[in-house]
Amino acid sequence: MASSSDPWMKEYNEASRLADDINSMIADRGSLPQSGPEIMRHTSAIRRKITILGTRLDSLESLLTRIPPKSITDKEMHKRQDMLSNLKSKAKQMATSFNMSNFANREDLLGQSKKADDMSRVAGLDNQGIVGLQRQIMKEQDEGLEKLEETVLSTKHIALAVNEELTLHTRLIDDLEDHVDITNSRLQRVQKRLAILNKRTKGGCSCMCLLLSVVAIVILAVIVWLLVKYL
Repeated sequence: MASSSDPWMKEYNEASRLADDINSMIADRGSLPQSGPEIMRHTSAIRRKITILGTRLDSLESLLTRIPPKSITDKEMHKRQDMLSNLKSKAKQMATSFNMSNFANREDLLGQSKKADDMSRVAGLDNQGIVGLQRQIMKEQDEGLEKLEETVLSTKHIALAVNEELTLHTRLIDDLEDHVDITNSRLQRVQKRLAILNKRTKGGCSCMCLLLSVVAIVILAVIVWLLVKYL
């Protein structure tokens, strides 16, 4: 049975605890808002830990191949291979849920272009070196997250400025509509007054014509009477 001081078992236990920590963070993710900086930071932290887990798994695989043949039994070797395979399967499932489907390729996790170079870097490092590499990866991802946050804030400011501009234009349009309504109301009142004045004008003209007609008849009657009297 392997000793607790065995380097491989120690590294495996750390990787296993890291996997449990990732599972816990994934479970906590459901209680966070669906959008915003908080969920972005939490998701980035999960992806970063999945990346670190991938590094540890590669280290475990490298250490397993370097174990002297006679230092452990074949049964123990098969047991460790199964343990590593199961942990890799769990890590791959977690990576797939975060669209890190090419988890088996470490260049997709570490952001490198050549898998052979990555494997050689990890294979030549001890535990302290691996920790240093993990910190470097975390630093690079933190810098990327900061740039993303700056972009989000810049986009937010632009959106706020556009919103203020739209609000101003909406207010101007509302004011214009109010002025149009007021002008239309005034125009309708003027049209009503013109219609009333027109009716009054027509009525006044009719009365005048009638009066003139009566006067003309009276004058004509007087002329006829005079003619009859003196002729």
